[in-house]
Amino acid sequence: MEQSLHARYNHRQMGTSNRELVAEWHDLLARHARTTSALERRLEHEHGLGVSEFEVLEQLAGSDDDARRMQELAGAVHLSQSALSRVVARLEAEGLVKRGMCAEDRRGIRACLTEDGRARYDAARPTHRAVLAETLNGSEGNGRRR
Repeated sequence: MEQSLHARYNHRQMGTSNRELVAEWHDLLARHARTTSALERRLEHEHGLGVSEFEVLEQLAGSDDDARRMQELAGAVHLSQSALSRVVARLEAEGLVKRGMCAEDRRGIRACLTEDGRARYDAARPTHRAVLAETLNGSEGNGRRR
């Protein structure tokens, strides 16, 4: 009987290579935590935005008409529908986003970037990119160059 692909993979990954794989995983987790923490501090301090709020604005700003269906947006920013709804509600309360019905499907809801939302995103984008360059290029903490 032929061994499963998973069993063959596990057999080859014994010993040192298995430790290397786990070490790489821990490195990835540490880099993610370091980067997210730095983004949270700087975006909040300089622009009054959390990482999830910035990601929503970035997704909207990158779309053709500054709008996305909420369901698509949730997948793009890796949030549940309920978490996205809370983020969009905060952005809406600040006048950065507005919600409306989808023209093509009246059951769907779209999030739309407002002029104020575009301005806040445009102001925050250089900070976001600077933090990414600092943390992912190894300039901060013990991040590794890639």
